[in-house]
Amino acid sequence: MNPLLLDVPLKLETERLMLRAPLQAGEGEMVRQAIGDSFNELKSWLSLFQEPPTVEETEVMLKNAHINFLKRESFRFLIFDKGGNDFIGTTSLHNIDWNIPKCEVGYCINTKYSGNGYMTEAVKEMVNFVLNHLEFKRIGIKCDSTNLKSRAIPEKLGFVLEGILRNDDLSADGKKLTDTCVYSIIK
Repeated sequence: MNPLLLDVPLKLETERLMLRAPLQAGEGEMVRQAIGDSFNELKSWLSLFQEPPTVEETEVMLKNAHINFLKRESFRFLIFDKGGNDFIGTTSLHNIDWNIPKCEVGYCINTKYSGNGYMTEAVKEMVNFVLNHLEFKRIGIKCDSTNLKSRAIPEKLGFVLEGILRNDDLSADGKKLTDTCVYSIIK
């Protein structure tokens, strides 16, 4: 089946969270604020955030995420607390290969919400969605070997550490080589 014909929900829910595709104009300010709240941490791990983005840049990023969602090239969801509707972070499916089918999961949390299990809960829902709704055969998570918070999520969710790729990538600031952990879960 052509992926464009798949019925992909724009919203997923867990006990505490609502995950929804970025659709609404004006969400760039909310996301930009969360990036600002977490900038020091994000800067350590993501080359994309070596400088804080403007609201306009963030709006463009969200519009592109929506376009990619519609084209079934990647699926980004904004994460909200169902109780207070606070914006918590994002999770996404990327590097999708519809022929296998397989993908990778990425995630990013506003630092002020860290330590509450929100991201583990959101990624668990994404894994459930991918394995049971999309019927993918493999989900991967890749992260820097020294990013212990990021590594804790696949480890809590039963992913297998397939290996550590030595000198696989550059640090977010581009100044040194880093090792990459490769986790997966299969159906």
